[in-house]
Amino acid sequence: MRIEETTDLALCHALRRTVFIEEQGVAEAEEMDDQDDGAIHLLAWQGDRPVGTARLILKGDIGKIGRVCVLPELRGTGLGGALMRAALDALRVRPGVARARLGAQTHAIGFYEKLGFVAEGPVYDDAGIPHRDMTREL
Repeated sequence: MRIEETTDLALCHALRRTVFIEEQGVAEAEEMDDQDDGAIHLLAWQGDRPVGTARLILKGDIGKIGRVCVLPELRGTGLGGALMRAALDALRVRPGVARARLGAQTHAIGFYEKLGFVAEGPVYDDAGIPHRDMTREL
């Protein structure tokens, strides 16, 4: 298993389509937004097969981690945690970035808490799915 930064948006979009649009029912117009071009994208590989992705957007001293997804058959294998640790590492090497932020689906809050994130603010709807903001210092 390897995780690396990529410029291959087609592979990232294919994974996001599988997980968010097909599996979770998110509208394509909401999933495929205008922020991909300026973002940092991570891609997780199992052999020669892409199996997970995440998107990082830099705003001042905050790195927003989003669009984190792992193919269903690889959930529970530690890949999601490895992808998140890679995302945090990628943010740490960016000058001036001091905190990470994400919008967690509420069922995944415990997963992110184990990675040091703290939930803050109210639950809100994002694409029909309940979310809560979470942050952590880098």
